Amino acid sequence: MEETHFIQVIISVGILLFASKLMTELFLRIKLPIVLGELLAGVIIGPFALGSFLIINGEPLVQIGEEIRILGDIGAIVILFMAGLEMTPKEFIKGGKASFTVGSLGVIIPFFSGLIVFQIFGFDALQSMLIATALTATSIAISIQVLSEFGKIKSAEARLIIGAAVVDDILAIAVLSVVTSLTTSGVDQIEITDVVLTIIKVLGFFGVMLLSAVIIIPKLVTPRLWKAKGSIEGISTAAFFGAAALAGSIGLSPIVGAFAVGMSLSTTKVFGKVESFIGKIGLIFAPLFFAIIGAQVNFHEVNFEILLLSSIIIIIAIITKLFGCGLPACIFLKNKSQGMRVGIGMISRGEVGLIVAGVGVSSGILTSNVYSTIVIMVAATTIITPIWLKLDYGKQIKTKNIK
Repeated sequence: MEETHFIQVIISVGILLFASKLMTELFLRIKLPIVLGELLAGVIIGPFALGSFLIINGEPLVQIGEEIRILGDIGAIVILFMAGLEMTPKEFIKGGKASFTVGSLGVIIPFFSGLIVFQIFGFDALQSMLIATALTATSIAISIQVLSEFGKIKSAEARLIIGAAVVDDILAIAVLSVVTSLTTSGVDQIEITDVVLTIIKVLGFFGVMLLSAVIIIPKLVTPRLWKAKGSIEGISTAAFFGAAALAGSIGLSPIVGAFAVGMSLSTTKVFGKVESFIGKIGLIFAPLFFAIIGAQVNFHEVNFEILLLSSIIIIIAIITKLFGCGLPACIFLKNKSQGMRVGIGMISRGEVGLIVAGVGVSSGILTSNVYSTIVIMVAATTIITPIWLKLDYGKQIKTKNIK
């Protein structure tokens, strides 16, 4: 049975990767963001679409089990390490005020908007909190991929998106820590001091991790210590996986640790070698990550109630990030177009939303309909973001050509 399961896993990986590359070629030719093609590849070939018709021994040929999800998580870690390499610690600190403001508002506004709206619709306080928490975290991997495609990864708006998304992710994890604790203790047991301490602990850990990475990693990953072929690349990989594990062990998103190590290597002598190496790894793990996200979209259980709830939550998800992050970004960047691009880049939700949905349904607080609604919101915002960024950058290029 174990051997059969292993074969099924590697078949799923092969099909998802092959489908994502086929869609990459198609979307490249029709001049659409290739990340969108990779997402749609997963939706189309996944176990809830065409994959459900590919049956072997009574089971779908493509299945999204725990092993496949872990590979997807590794893909996210690789993508964020690559993003970290594109930003030096000095640049990150320099943009600290803007990143912290935009990232904080990107959590506060969606959370309280969702909390108020869903209580108006009759959900109790804990249900509303869980739905609101799912609205907070940005899936930075999506935006990074699109910005890379357009050669805009070093632009002012890209740097603000990355910095704000890291702050956003840290605060969203802090909110998630508080809200998930309420699923066992109840809303009546909440203490403001506990909430504040949790947020301070999470922020403090990221600060310590970033400082440690900047001081220790460059001394560890140095050509003076590692002479054999592949050693620098191997130690760099071990470092960002180790930091990701450390972040995950205290409740932070693992991608935060990988990002910190990427930044610590961005100014070292080994930068070029590491960037070239991880770029090749990313050619496999990035499309696999997006295909796995797409493959988890389940349209089988959709009904009128789910469609209505999904419409509401998607509208809230778009508006709160677009204006909650976009308007302050306009002020910091002193440019309306770049600022609103930050808002667009922050719309995509990610794994935190799916984690919240899973916690809610497993604890019995959220119904299956609300769970499906959150998953649809994550999928919809993930698809909307690359399309919108593509259109916005296309409009910018046309304007320049006219001038």
